[in-house]
Amino acid sequence: MSQDESCSRVGSRCCYSCHWERRDKTKRKCACCGFWFVVLVSLLSGIWLYICLVTFNDQDDVNWQGFTKLKWWVNWFMVVIIVSAVITSYCVLLLIFLFLGAILIAAGVTGVSHHWYREWPTVPLSLQATGPFLQFGAVVALTLLSPFIFSGFHMAKNKWCQFLMAAVFVVVLVAIFLCPLYIKSPCLMELKKLPEKPKLIGHRGAPMLAPENTMMSFNKSIECGVTAFETDVQLSKDRIPFLLHDHESDILRRTTDVKRRNFQNKNFSLSTNWTWDELRSLNAGEWFLETDPFRSVYKLSEEERELSRNQTIPSLLQLLDLAKEHNISVLFDLYNLDTENDTEDIVDTIWRSGIDQSLILWLPPEKREYVKKRAPGFIQVYNDREKLHEDNGTFLNVNYSKLKMEEIRNLRSEDITVNLWVVNERWLFSLLWCAGASSVTTNACHLLKDMEQPDWVMAPQKYLIIWIAVDITSILIMIGVYIIQRNTDCFCPMTGTERQRDQIHVWNEKELYPFLPTG
Repeated sequence: MSQDESCSRVGSRCCYSCHWERRDKTKRKCACCGFWFVVLVSLLSGIWLYICLVTFNDQDDVNWQGFTKLKWWVNWFMVVIIVSAVITSYCVLLLIFLFLGAILIAAGVTGVSHHWYREWPTVPLSLQATGPFLQFGAVVALTLLSPFIFSGFHMAKNKWCQFLMAAVFVVVLVAIFLCPLYIKSPCLMELKKLPEKPKLIGHRGAPMLAPENTMMSFNKSIECGVTAFETDVQLSKDRIPFLLHDHESDILRRTTDVKRRNFQNKNFSLSTNWTWDELRSLNAGEWFLETDPFRSVYKLSEEERELSRNQTIPSLLQLLDLAKEHNISVLFDLYNLDTENDTEDIVDTIWRSGIDQSLILWLPPEKREYVKKRAPGFIQVYNDREKLHEDNGTFLNVNYSKLKMEEIRNLRSEDITVNLWVVNERWLFSLLWCAGASSVTTNACHLLKDMEQPDWVMAPQKYLIIWIAVDITSILIMIGVYIIQRNTDCFCPMTGTERQRDQIHVWNEKELYPFLPTG
């Protein structure tokens, strides 16, 4: 092996070009195609990682869906984030796991499209929140890349190649410079026009601070200043309404110790297969300490951990008594199939609690007319805009991705209360605040309660001035770089003999890409 054909050089050539031997000049064109393939996969990996990060707000829903499918509770969302980050890093830095990255991306896009298709609207929402800053970043990146682009333009021997490079560069430049014309963010407004801060509704209490749907969780949400409890109601075999989210085949398995208890020949498909005595005997807190679903257990004191460890499944009556004591509203879903007068039993329980009817936000659509007659003081909540307008309702409760920002403003102008679920991230809460949402259902009430204003609010006129200044500065810098390179001999390989041009071309390659193996 020759001196310049060292093991490290041969190994690098194998890793980066998949060839052991030095390639002759006629085959170098294929390397260009491989390079652009690497760039494409790296770009797609980065986009996929970005999608994962902006959907971080709904990690709990993804984890629950993973548990539903695999019957195994782990933080599936973080697994996807970590794997995506590792693969993206390898694509960008090592250029090895290209096909693995492509397969992961395809599988991820397919999975989101089929199982979590409602996550896609989160991407354009995130662009409304970050669009102005992404545009500024893109202008800076294009300015920094322009010397290399101009260098390639000067070295191109074919005029058509130069024309193509110039055309693509101009198109990209114009698109980036003018994209603010299409950026419509609700936070582009005068600060004095900022709507009132959305109220907070505790999603199953405060599940980042305590086991979900337990009395400890709801007490923690009171400390956050929530105006309503959101929970899930089911009925036991002896017709006692209790609080539990998981239903059908997943009932009790995730959030209790039922698997460790001796319940032989027990059917897990319906809550009505369990008596209230059996349900309240289960531990509903140890799973929270063991799985740490939000990576927040470390924030708890020893006293709080012990309290979490001893939580049990509460009844609806317990929650109503707590809500009545603190004058907090109650919003709930009803997961039982209404075959045994479930609605009537729940309304009776509410009546017996003595709570003010105006504190009950009635969401279940089953037997709504019966509920209106029996308890006219309940506030009727709808999850469908058509039904809301048909019944002249005033309270809409939908997923945050179901409404456009303009629609939120229009509904609020009609004096309709708009609650959006589930909102955990600051950027999303900020965006909905600017749009005028009335309230949000959240797992992170302890994080959102201290926000005094959105992460950013910018007057449109100020944004216009910054946008124009950044674009003009970038153009002037690129013009200067182009003129300097054009007048510099080392960037003018079109002159001189063929041998001189080849020498300059090889010199530029070594200077620009010193990490690439020869050939």
